[in-house]
Amino acid sequence: MTGKLTIQILIGLVLGIAAGLAINTYYPTGNPLQAEIADYLKLLPDVFLHLIKMIIAPLVFATLVTGIAGMGDSAALGRIGGRAIAWFVTASLISITVGLILINLFQPGVGLQFKAGGDIGQLATSDFTFRHFVLEVFPTSILDAMAKNNVLQILVFSLFAGVALTALKERGEPIVKGCEALAQLMMQMTDYVMRFAPFAVFGAMASVIAVRGFGIVITYAALMSEFYFGLLILWTILFGMCALVLKKRALALARYIREPVILAFSTASSESALPRLFEQLDKFGVPRRISGFVLPLGYSFNLDGSMMYTSFATLFIAQAYGIHLSIGQQIAMLLTLMVTSKGIAAVPRASLVVIAATLTQFGLPVEGIALILGVDTFLDMGRTATNVLGNAVATSVITKWEGMLQPMRDPDAPLGEAPHDTSEHGRKGLNLDPD
Repeated sequence: MTGKLTIQILIGLVLGIAAGLAINTYYPTGNPLQAEIADYLKLLPDVFLHLIKMIIAPLVFATLVTGIAGMGDSAALGRIGGRAIAWFVTASLISITVGLILINLFQPGVGLQFKAGGDIGQLATSDFTFRHFVLEVFPTSILDAMAKNNVLQILVFSLFAGVALTALKERGEPIVKGCEALAQLMMQMTDYVMRFAPFAVFGAMASVIAVRGFGIVITYAALMSEFYFGLLILWTILFGMCALVLKKRALALARYIREPVILAFSTASSESALPRLFEQLDKFGVPRRISGFVLPLGYSFNLDGSMMYTSFATLFIAQAYGIHLSIGQQIAMLLTLMVTSKGIAAVPRASLVVIAATLTQFGLPVEGIALILGVDTFLDMGRTATNVLGNAVATSVITKWEGMLQPMRDPDAPLGEAPHDTSEHGRKGLNLDPD
């Protein structure tokens, strides 16, 4: 099923581009039928993302609670959490630094002298403060956090619940088993929802190309090609770091996560890839008590592609307006992005919000965001896929550090099978290393 679905998604991607070009050709800009057809096509990815979002909250909650409760002691939780944060900070610095180096090397915005135009929308920059971020971490209601799919708040609640269940020991065992059953239920539902993915990818690509055509892509070809070149360098670095720890299994990991990465790229949504990423990491040999804790944490704090994009886009805007920034200012900007980018997953249009906040702080024209809105969708596809890949690498590496990486299963095995290490025996004990 998995291999066939990957091929179907790629077919949907190609057919979507072709259909979008056909619509854009036969119904040029200004023709009301163009927007109407594109709007109907957009229903396909919208429905798909609604179905995925329906699964996210219970899936994250169930996997986190069982993962934390399965660790058995707070020392293991603290050790894994500490290693995860250390990896996230290191990867963040690398991502932003690569972006700054490449944008200074290629300088795609120099000489453009763009004038801002268009509506940049309602960006919540006034809320993007340290005080607001800290308050947003802690939920006032778990039901509200789940209703909004606020992964960071769900993570905090699940952390308390998992630790409390560990303290309860046998008395909490029925709840742990219930959460395990809930996680399996969500995975089975994911199997059903994922069958719709190729149609969603087709609709997403067709609707975008139908309205914008390839003209917008050509206009910003330099920016896009250089950004994707930067992502290629970042992928190489991440897999190089992965290979230092996983050795030969680093190449196998690429095969296991290919479908979640392609899905994230096609839909420009990390959420769409999360359920399948859990499944594939299960098959790769990552116990759910590790992935159930590290992956949701990474979805809030380890957005490698988004962080590289923020540094890239911020300096592109400065160059387009002819504003020179010294090395000292760029380093200060790097540190600012390091702080402001954490937890951005809870903020609407997160990357644009971070860019707007950074532009404001350094006295750069915020309206410059309008310059990148035209191709933001295409850039978002790459950075979203990179976010998914970065979290898969981080989770696998941390699992290996913990000595808990298990034998691999067939990556194309049917979905819905019990994940690794969910038995009562597997939930106890922390130092398994069958490799």
